[in-house]
Amino acid sequence: MKNILLICVIIFISNSIFSQQPIIDGVVEKTLMKDRQVLKYAPVRQADVFWEKRIWRVIDVREKMNQSFMYPELPFFEIIKKAAMNGEVTLYSTSDDKFTEKIVDFDGIFSRRDTTTVFDPETYEDSLVVYEDETNYEDIKRFRIKEVWYFDEATSTLKVRILGIAPLKDVFDENGNFRYEKPLFWVYYPHFRNVLARNEVYLPGNDHQQLSWDDLFEMRYFASVIYKEGNVYNRRIQEYAKGLDGLLEADKIKQELFNFEHDLWSY
Repeated sequence: MKNILLICVIIFISNSIFSQQPIIDGVVEKTLMKDRQVLKYAPVRQADVFWEKRIWRVIDVREKMNQSFMYPELPFFEIIKKAAMNGEVTLYSTSDDKFTEKIVDFDGIFSRRDTTTVFDPETYEDSLVVYEDETNYEDIKRFRIKEVWYFDEATSTLKVRILGIAPLKDVFDENGNFRYEKPLFWVYYPHFRNVLARNEVYLPGNDHQQLSWDDLFEMRYFASVIYKEGNVYNRRIQEYAKGLDGLLEADKIKQELFNFEHDLWSY
């Protein structure tokens, strides 16, 4: 009788222990990024920066290297949207790209109210119906990136720092034809790094590898095309070079950046 009682107690304790174990989608629970904080940029003296150039790029999420931006479980646009709605990041107007005007009202950015005509088969009359049109991450095909390249005399190295990110939304007409892409807002990247550091990037090939969005941007693990450089006319490449000439001009600017540091040295 005592043996039976002992076995029952052991079974009960075992069931209690196993029932309290959390459900893990994998081998171990991944908790490294939940409370992760990024390291601040190293201070740079103004006297040590003798050259800098601002560059604007565009990231197309349809390219193979950029497919992580459209990961359905947590797309990059949804990370920005969630952080903005929770007050973790400030959005800035696209009236300029210098982060001067804060956006307080999100109406028209993440969703907008619109009207449509609905036919009533009983009364044979048309009526206007108001509906909520939410911005879907699938409507965001490209992102703009503003960055600054500078040469630090203290370390004798050419460095780059991302300044801002702006999602571009596809706009269609009533017939579903593409018209243009519209920048929704700017996010000041240095203030957004802590949020990016706590969100994991999905990388195909190794589901266990944990790489944050901050790691992705700092490691330059994305494909992009330059569409503008700092110039006296403040014009984009497409304003003076079209088609293939525009791509060649973008590649020329890219090569000039990488050749700048090399040309400073004599061998």
